[in-house]
Amino acid sequence: MLANNIWTLLASLFENVLFLPYDFFRKGISGWWASNAMSWVLILIGFIALFYWMGQMFKYKKEGKEDLA
Repeated sequence: MLANNIWTLLASLFENVLFLPYDFFRKGISGWWASNAMSWVLILIGFIALFYWMGQMFKYKKEGKEDLA
């Protein structure tokens, strides 16, 4: 019974909270840019994370702390 409640809670979380932006876009947004806004946001977050990670790698390489094994 507890496992069923956990899955029900997860389903409710995704359907009622996390997918609200997608419901908003599905119900009446016209236009390519508005329809793909969530994709652009995720791509932007990915690029920010990539550049941060590359900056950290360059910092460690400059300090000579990289793994040379």
